[in-house]
Formats: sequence, C-alpha cells, structure tokens
Amino acid sequence: MQTCSERSESIPLVDLKKQYFSIKDEIDIAVKRVLESGHFILGNEVLSLEREVAEYIGVRHAIGVASGTDALHLSLLACGIGEGDEVITTPFTFIATAEAISYCGAKPVFVDIDINSYNIDPSKIEDKITKKTQAIIPVHMYGHAAGMDEILEIAKRYNLKVIEDCAQAFGTEYKGKKIGGIGDIGAFSFFPSKNLGAYGDGGIVVTDDKDIADKIMMLRVHGSKQKYIHQIIGYNSRLDEIQAAILRVKLKKIDGWNEMRRKNASIYNNLLNKLPVQLPKEEGRSHIYHVYTIQIKNRDECIKFLGENGISTAVHYPVPIPAQEPYKYLGYSEADLPNSYKVSREVISLPMFPELKMEEIEKVCEAVKVFTNM
Repeated sequence: MQTCSERSESIPLVDLKKQYFSIKDEIDIAVKRVLESGHFILGNEVLSLEREVAEYIGVRHAIGVASGTDALHLSLLACGIGEGDEVITTPFTFIATAEAISYCGAKPVFVDIDINSYNIDPSKIEDKITKKTQAIIPVHMYGHAAGMDEILEIAKRYNLKVIEDCAQAFGTEYKGKKIGGIGDIGAFSFFPSKNLGAYGDGGIVVTDDKDIADKIMMLRVHGSKQKYIHQIIGYNSRLDEIQAAILRVKLKKIDGWNEMRRKNASIYNNLLNKLPVQLPKEEGRSHIYHVYTIQIKNRDECIKFLGENGISTAVHYPVPIPAQEPYKYLGYSEADLPNSYKVSREVISLPMFPELKMEEIEKVCEAVKVFTNM
C-alpha cells in the first residue's frame, strides 16, 4: 500500500468519464437515435423513460421535468401548497429543498436531524406542526432512507402530504419498497453526479395519484393539456429527449452500480472502523451511498491534508439552510438545531463512485489514518 509521503495520480471524488467509457457504445447509439429522429422535446424517449421509471419505482405515474428542483417545486404546487402555508423539512440538505417551498410562497419550517442517519428526526416533527402546516418533505440524505413509517403516521394523523426528496437516493429501498413510491409524491434529480445521472440537468416526479400527475403534466408545459390552450399558469420544465435516451441506458445499470457503491462503502467501513471518526450508519434502512460521508474533528485541516496527498473531498453541507442568507429572517439559532450545526462542521465526503478501485480506497483510508494520528 502507498503511504501518504508517496505522490501518485489523484483520486477524484466522482469519475463520470470512467462510467461513460464503460457504456460508451450504448450511449452513443441512444444519442444518435434521437438526433436522427429529429424530435428533441417530450417524445418517445421521455415517454419510454417515464414508463420504465414508474415500473422500477412501483408507481402508476412518472413525469419527466427539467431538474430535481423543478420536481420538488411542481410537486408542491400540484399538492396545492401556496401563500401562507408551512412545509416541514430538514435544515441539513441542499438549499433547493427549501427554495422549492419558497417558490410557492410557503414557509419552510426546519426540524433537526438524527445525528447518525443525517435524516430529519421524526420524533421532533410533531412539535413543529401548526394549523398552517400542509406537507412534510423528508430528504433521503446521502442515499440513506429516512424513517418513513413514523413520518407517514404523523402525516396521516394531521392530514399532511408527504413529498419525498429523493434527489440523492435513486434505487434506495425502505422495508422492501423503493423510495419515491412511499409518500404521496417522490421527486428525483438527474444531475450528472447522482447515482442515476444525466449528461445535463433533469428530474422526474413519481406518484400513484392521477390528479397530481395530471397537474404536474400541465405545469411542466405552460399550464396546458393541448398545445396553445392553457388552463393554468405553468412553467417551462421539460426533460429533453437526449437526456431521456441517456437515462434509459443508465437505468438498466443502476442496481449493479448501487451494489458496487455498497461494496465500496463496506470496504471503507472495514478500514476506518477503528479510527476516531463517525462512519455512516444504516440503522436497519437501505443506503445506496450517493456519497460516502464521515464525521471527523478538525475537518478543514483533514480536507487540506487529503488534498495535499492527491485525494479529492467535498463537504455536503457546510452551512445549514437556516444560516444561509435567504433564510436568516426565520430566526433559527444553533440551539434550535444543534445536530445540524454540529455535523455541518464535521462532515467530509470521501471519493465514492462504482468504479472506485480497492487500492484507491486503501490509499484514502491510509491518509485518514495518518491524519488522525498526527
């Protein structure tokens, strides 16, 4: 095994080129098929992808949209969320989750996370429910399924919609059922670095509710069912044919790729389990490791050390949403959300992608070991 004093080729956080070259012939054929068809927006590729994703998740409807953010936004609108409403969600995630709520004129209400799973803590949700609360958005953080039984029970008791933010978790299961098909709606992102990623932006909404599906289908094309005839004010949020064709190729590979991620995570866990770091905990729920994230003291110094040794890292996420400038007006403090603030100072994501080699994982773990012994 190499030591940290030996310089070698750097290890990227994600390597999308390796994935492309492994499926290059299939991707090139799919793209060529679209180019030769001359149909680039909402055609047969999108329709086919929607059917295939719906079947994969186990729902009746899937609607392709322009991004994961749009998937959340249009889902909220389809549920009737609007001015003056409140939507409960997590403070520890990408800001898009809260932005989608704000786009509707509603207010995000933040509930602290469980320190081990990084997901919203169901035991803390009920205290935040008011007469204005209309929905809950759990985020399946890092690819780890949230505690959906408890969330659904609370939602049923208070007649709330549950919109699953599945941006980081395509293929994750909860008690044998694919996430996205557990709540009222599932919203997915196809951002290139996701487990199932496009070669540009894209997203999809899944649901069993036909009325919701029909509403989202109108919202994504300027509020129309028929061209030039508009029932409501809508948006331009369409998944294009080339991205759909690419995603259809990759959808066939996703379970294998997720299993490779899980195998890599197991290797990480075995090599790091005696070090003074907190490792991911699956807690009886599925995890497909969109990212492999640990908690470590002196996080910023660790990032610098790993970078000097050719190891790429990232922080998902360094600042809780309520501490971001657009949401400071809500008045949350660290005392309100102690777990979210704590992990935001300590989390570090290590290289994780299906094609990651054993020797690369060993090099990363050796570097972390050297750092913790310094």
